[in-house]
Amino acid sequence: MPAIKKFQVTFDCAEPERVARFWCEVLGYVMPSPPEGFATWDEYNRSLPAEKQGSWSSCSDPSGVGPRLYFQRVPEGKVVKNRVHLDVRVGTGLVGDERLAVLEAECARLVALGATHVQTLYADEENESCIPMLDIEGNEFCID
Repeated sequence: MPAIKKFQVTFDCAEPERVARFWCEVLGYVMPSPPEGFATWDEYNRSLPAEKQGSWSSCSDPSGVGPRLYFQRVPEGKVVKNRVHLDVRVGTGLVGDERLAVLEAECARLVALGATHVQTLYADEENESCIPMLDIEGNEFCID
């Protein structure tokens, strides 16, 4: 069986474009160009039936290395903890106070974008520090 080389991560959400733009800021991703024949995404959305307008959005790694993120509108709100979450790796290779300073600085940047700081988990004998957070619609993620 050949190895899978590409995948996307799909988020259920209420406001796909808003959540996509948040994750673009978090990860340095970019929004795709509108479909051929449309100057803007707004123009494209206006061409759809009302119930389909703004029903999805996406963003991708401009280098093509990271997975595409896809955001789809669903009618129900989030009610339980995610079974899968993203770890945003900002402190890779760092330890101790240096790692914690980088994590706290990134946490402050993301809070300014609308994320919620849940708690700071400090290093112990087994694990380095990490910071669990919530995105703008309450999806869990960690910066580590």
